[in-house]
Amino acid sequence: MSILVIAEHDNKALNGATLNVVAAAQKIGGDITVLVAGSGAQAVADQAAKVAGVSKVLLADDAAYANQLAENVAKLVASIGSGYSHILAASTTTGKNILPRAAALLDASMITDIIAVDSANTFKRPIYAGNAIATVQSDESIVVATVRGTAFDPVAAEGGSAAVEAVASTGDAGISKFVSEEIVKSERPELTAARIVVSGGRGVGSGENYHTVLDPLADKLGAAQGASRAAVDAGFVPNDMQVGQTGKIVAPELYIAVGISGAIQHLAGMKESKVIVAINKDEEAPINAVADYWLVGDLNTVVPELVSKI
Repeated sequence: MSILVIAEHDNKALNGATLNVVAAAQKIGGDITVLVAGSGAQAVADQAAKVAGVSKVLLADDAAYANQLAENVAKLVASIGSGYSHILAASTTTGKNILPRAAALLDASMITDIIAVDSANTFKRPIYAGNAIATVQSDESIVVATVRGTAFDPVAAEGGSAAVEAVASTGDAGISKFVSEEIVKSERPELTAARIVVSGGRGVGSGENYHTVLDPLADKLGAAQGASRAAVDAGFVPNDMQVGQTGKIVAPELYIAVGISGAIQHLAGMKESKVIVAINKDEEAPINAVADYWLVGDLNTVVPELVSKI
């Protein structure tokens, strides 16, 4: 078997999610090739070549791939994908944007969000917001799938010595164009990769109070900050901080949920965290069912006291 892994990157560095996808590929078994599609992305290809378990790296360097436009990258993936038994990408915004298009071009169906590998064509994936796990089997000649990174421990970023080969670009598909982007810069860790996450929900009351109460705690712990959908919908914090089924999936070593009731939508995005701490004035809050520790009390009193003792 031969597996093609789509690298996620910013043309400068390999995204850590790619290491989780390679781990899933190793469980399937076979030769693993990483495709780096970018512009001026030689450094990314060199990093990918050092990843443990990677047999080969393909580098498609073209301005058409500078911004990872799904239509352009999917065209490239489809052009080389027929030579592989599996095509995998991270279950991120980028991966979920590219792979369905590539699957359609290859006339293949897709398996999304796999969390376990039973065999080369049989996988487990969550359904009903993670309340049930489905075992799915593919009879396709090419298995196209996205991988939930939090379900697989990343492989080592060093130790490999794969060859880097250039592949021809398939050019601009001509059906989309990059206009602009607004990047929020923060000194805090990236949410999906953080060891510790502090999240706030509707219970924090306002955007101002979110920062007043939670920022000192996150600063003390060196944590990333997240939020429930209710907090995002209320305008307390930006959308990119949302944790949940329609937000980001996280599995940090420590997840602190403050003022979050624990709707299924939110639990689907964080219940795989190693240790969960809930702070809520409602002792019947659903989040207490998944929390390892919970404290019933007024977050405006409890959190500042906690910060003072750290």
